[in-house]
Amino acid sequence: MSLQPCHVKNVTIGSTDPLTPAPLVLIAGPCVLEDEATNHLIASTLVALCDELDMPLIFKASFDKANRSSGRSRRGPGLDAGLGMLGRLRAEFDVPVTTDVHEPAQAAAVAETVDLLQIPAFLCRQTDLLQACGATGRAVNVKKGQFMSPAEMRHAIGKLQEVGAQNLLLTERGTFFGYNRLVNDFTGLGDLMELGPPVCFDVTHSTQLPGAGADVTAGRPERASLLARAAVAAGVDAVFIECHPDPSRALSDGSTQQPLTALPGLLRTVQRVRAAVADAGIATR
Repeated sequence: MSLQPCHVKNVTIGSTDPLTPAPLVLIAGPCVLEDEATNHLIASTLVALCDELDMPLIFKASFDKANRSSGRSRRGPGLDAGLGMLGRLRAEFDVPVTTDVHEPAQAAAVAETVDLLQIPAFLCRQTDLLQACGATGRAVNVKKGQFMSPAEMRHAIGKLQEVGAQNLLLTERGTFFGYNRLVNDFTGLGDLMELGPPVCFDVTHSTQLPGAGADVTAGRPERASLLARAAVAAGVDAVFIECHPDPSRALSDGSTQQPLTALPGLLRTVQRVRAAVADAGIATR
């Protein structure tokens, strides 16, 4: 297996040497873009914290949430307004940014502003979407569908490579077992890491309880730290954490987002886990 780091602006995710892992990368931000003041508060807090911890950061927020539980749920500011918000945050904080791409026609416009194009889990088999994103030349993060085995993700990799995409990231975000719980298969996480591209673990979405709410997804946010520690010990290259100053007021996924005040302790903990694995000489792949 040949390890293939993913380069996103000034951030490198993954390493070519499993015994010398690159720094753990944080992909974080609100689920969906909020008002300008809230976006700015979240970004400034994350940038300051990651500077303190010397942890590479990619800021994440969606301009549209097209897969909400209810048609009445708020979806976000839309493509044009959302890209404007992300572009301003990218410029002010000199931080790479990422967002979901839902349709092939959006890929080129998103790539003009965004450093890492994210394929939502439910769309990870969509050939036209994958290849439109891959053809932009930007890095692409493919979230593994909860309905797919890790081995099946080699097809998504192949579709992207067919159009010349080289900077690829895979994200594990859990597997459905049909009882209102999203279960993580850590044997499968190991299988995913053997495919070559670096792997990110989606901490907050992995705490979801799909279908357990009325018109929204419920969650177990208190389990985020447990899952993050386990995934980092397993050897992932990045963690994905949605966060908000007050999750109860978040426009999307408030039941799973972490409060900003929880991040310093959580990130310091996973950095210590990462260091312990490296010090023990344990290969991450």
